[in-house]
Amino acid sequence: MKCLTLLVFAVAPVLAWASTRPLTTLRVAAEATVSQMPDRVYLDVGVRTDSRHSQAAASRNADLTSKVLAAVRRAAGPGARLTTSNYSVVPQYRYDNDGRPPTLTGYEVSNVVRIRLNDLMRVAQVIDAATVAGANLQHNLRFALRDPQAARLRALARAARRARADASTLAAALGLRIVRIVSARETGAAAPPPSPRIYSQAVRMQPRATPIEWSAIHVTAGVGLTVVAAPR
Repeated sequence: MKCLTLLVFAVAPVLAWASTRPLTTLRVAAEATVSQMPDRVYLDVGVRTDSRHSQAAASRNADLTSKVLAAVRRAAGPGARLTTSNYSVVPQYRYDNDGRPPTLTGYEVSNVVRIRLNDLMRVAQVIDAATVAGANLQHNLRFALRDPQAARLRALARAARRARADASTLAAALGLRIVRIVSARETGAAAPPPSPRIYSQAVRMQPRATPIEWSAIHVTAGVGLTVVAAPR
């Protein structure tokens, strides 16, 4: 009975020491970027007309817009999607410096259509066709990804692996080992707005076509990781 009691007292200090080993909380953050060539483009084209009378300006605008849309559909092909993004009728005034009220001089009508293309090789053709047909408003050329979520998830997974590796490296440098992950969260990194850029290998267009070039879209994700580490 005495031997058994001595054995219990000999083991108890070891267990107490193990249960009270100090734990350290470590926090790391990492980012990762996935680069992918765009496979979609958005382009706004439109017609602006003016006249002394609003009805005349609107009628002329409708005629020109119909011609532009027909030309765009032929150039863009069956996979394109066209939607009206803006239509406005704005009165025009002349302001004199003699203190009198402004004078109504006419009306300006604008009709802008957003074109979504999945065939980037048709961009120049669409721009030229719209211009020849009478479009006098062209802006907001923007390259994008058909599935941006897939690129974001790849970047997020890469950032998570990088954060885990950084946590392990930090713990090892401090003579610690990771016991468990307390929390993981996505930080505020995001993809920059896609925009036309110079591509290292210029895309060849048809002779006299409007030159359009693009580069990869960079999607960035960030992960913040909190871990608990203990001495080795």
